[in-house]
Amino acid sequence: MPKYPIGGPARTTFKLGGYMGQILKIDLTSGKSSVRPLDEQLARDYIGGRGLGAKLVSDSINPAIDPLSKDNILVVATGPLTGTKTPASGRFTVSFKSPLTNTIGNCNSGGQWGVSFKNCGYDALII
Repeated sequence: MPKYPIGGPARTTFKLGGYMGQILKIDLTSGKSSVRPLDEQLARDYIGGRGLGAKLVSDSINPAIDPLSKDNILVVATGPLTGTKTPASGRFTVSFKSPLTNTIGNCNSGGQWGVSFKNCGYDALII
């Protein structure tokens, strides 16, 4: 299971197993970052990186936004099994409004990045 974020344990009382309980948001325009708690009910209702990522995109952008606009976002999300000993659990999902379909698109990748990100104490990154 993931260790602790840089600087010590997560500052949250999140009790749902497999989740760190935090979302990191980075605004590339202003250069500022912030951390917000992950709502436990959101994690229960939209399980995994794909579900969580799609929901965060859906809730964060205007449906009429141009997918190539600077106001579009990328959400990188991990699931509750990321970082465990479960086979093929080193996965993460990138969600966005697709310029091809004008709907929410998702891509999935494996490797060490998702596990390393989760070890920093986050479940999702909103850029």
